[in-house]
Amino acid sequence: MSDQMFRVALASRPSGAPEAANFSYEPAPIPVPGDGEVLVRVHFMSLDPYMRGRMDDAKSYAAPVPLGGTMEAGGVGEVIASNSPAFKPGDFAFGMFGWATHGVQPANMLRKLDPSQGPITAALGVLGMPGFTGWHGLTEYGKPKAGETLVVAAATGPVGSMVGQVAKLAGLRTVGIAGGADKCKLATETFGFDACLDHRAYATAAELQQDLSTACPDGIDIYFENVGGKVLEAVVPLMNDNGRIPICGMISWYNAGGLGAGATSQGLSAPAIWRSILVKFLSVKGFIISNHFDRYPEFLSEVGPKVANGDISYLEDIAVGLEHAPQTFMSMLQGGNMGKQIVKVI
Repeated sequence: MSDQMFRVALASRPSGAPEAANFSYEPAPIPVPGDGEVLVRVHFMSLDPYMRGRMDDAKSYAAPVPLGGTMEAGGVGEVIASNSPAFKPGDFAFGMFGWATHGVQPANMLRKLDPSQGPITAALGVLGMPGFTGWHGLTEYGKPKAGETLVVAAATGPVGSMVGQVAKLAGLRTVGIAGGADKCKLATETFGFDACLDHRAYATAAELQQDLSTACPDGIDIYFENVGGKVLEAVVPLMNDNGRIPICGMISWYNAGGLGAGATSQGLSAPAIWRSILVKFLSVKGFIISNHFDRYPEFLSEVGPKVANGDISYLEDIAVGLEHAPQTFMSMLQGGNMGKQIVKVI
């Protein structure tokens, strides 16, 4: 076995949208596992919007990636060395190995996978952090009730598609918002949304709001917030009294830097949003899924069988080659992926 691995490091911090120069693809020595640690050869790694925030030197719920540090990512792969009785060579595991071909983690930070139960890539998407995020945010803070109307943007991504499908199974009308006609077709034909609007077809939030009101004739009870921007501006005026807004992300603003702190809005003002929250008695709840993994076993027990029997569908967009991860990531931030974005490392 070669003693060399490869990784993608943060070469410089972006100003606005990330560029290729912000990343460095480089060799490194394969790490040696210490006591209680496990060495994994990564087969697949996840790309997720939150990684853009880690590239900024901004205060947040987690520390930024240091300059020269390996970009963060969850990955799945094969154990090749273990100093823990919990894992043996040949086992498969999920862990936070980063944008890298190999990674070492303490055994208690890994989750053992069974390839005979389905593709190991599911641990990166539908049965991993994104799927869990959608399920937890909807069930805990959206509090769906049969007959209500839910709207979710980024509807064909791993979070939005989970939100839509869980809501549909609970008897709600589900309206997706996505970027492009192909994604809207995917939302209705694969993920079962009742309707889907292409946000790229509207120049303004007011135009989007007009068609959204038609798609939601009884108003909106739950808006699962993934994107911010024009979609948020279109949705808020249509919220019903006692509506709920779980806030998961705001991808349309991330490239403004500082987790969106530098973004500006040309439409709905902060006072108008704040007033809507007041006079419509809205419940708005921000959450970070890493604070809620105590519910992960419950999620797996409820959603796992639904994925296995086809009640919940999923789609993976798999790019090939760690060296292509930066370009794939930049494309994903602009909506270039169809489904959960994954990189095949080997």
